[in-house]
Amino acid sequence: MSKNKTWMQLLQDLIEAILAALGHKSTKKRTWHQHVVPYENGWAVRREGNKRITSKHRKQTTAIRRAKVLAKRYDADVIIHRETGGIRDRISYGKH
Repeated sequence: MSKNKTWMQLLQDLIEAILAALGHKSTKKRTWHQHVVPYENGWAVRREGNKRITSKHRKQTTAIRRAKVLAKRYDADVIIHRETGGIRDRISYGKH
């Protein structure tokens, strides 16, 4: 057992395993939120939860534009990060 997992996470994993054994789909829902993050010598767009990048750009403004197109298509959010990694802004295109 990993020391980093809390009891709540272990309980959630157990419940998901039981539901999967009974034929139910996973309770975790993937989102389409797009993150604009610093990447190498420029910027990248990365879907929330993904390790791989969707696209890379020289300028942050170009990355933001691409992230907005994707977010609008999937009724998601654009989360814009600073060069230091912190969140600078969030733009929501989700249904209200």
